Amino acid sequence: MKMIIAIIQPGKLDDVRDELYKAEINLMTVSEVLGHGRQKGVTEIYRGAKEMGNLLRKVRLEIAVNENFVELAIKAIVKGAKTGETGDGKIFVLPLEQTIRIRTEERGGVAIG
Repeated sequence: MKMIIAIIQPGKLDDVRDELYKAEINLMTVSEVLGHGRQKGVTEIYRGAKEMGNLLRKVRLEIAVNENFVELAIKAIVKGAKTGETGDGKIFVLPLEQTIRIRTEERGGVAIG
């Protein structure tokens, strides 16, 4: 089992979600987040101290998948999110030690769905 975390442009969420659905990946958590990467934010000096302002809006997807869906999910996210410009985002793939479905108490890959 793996946890896939993707940080993407907000305007690409529908495209990424559509591509994930085509890959039969339907379960995800979506959060609005703030941050910056290479495009950085805007640094301002306020009362002699540097402050980072204007963090950019991003969307964070969290998707738990079984091993056989990892590459499908990655390809779907890239296809839906890629514009070729700086700021398209990142994908992180982490080991997922345990998953438990609360309703049935099923554990492991079957709990993912």
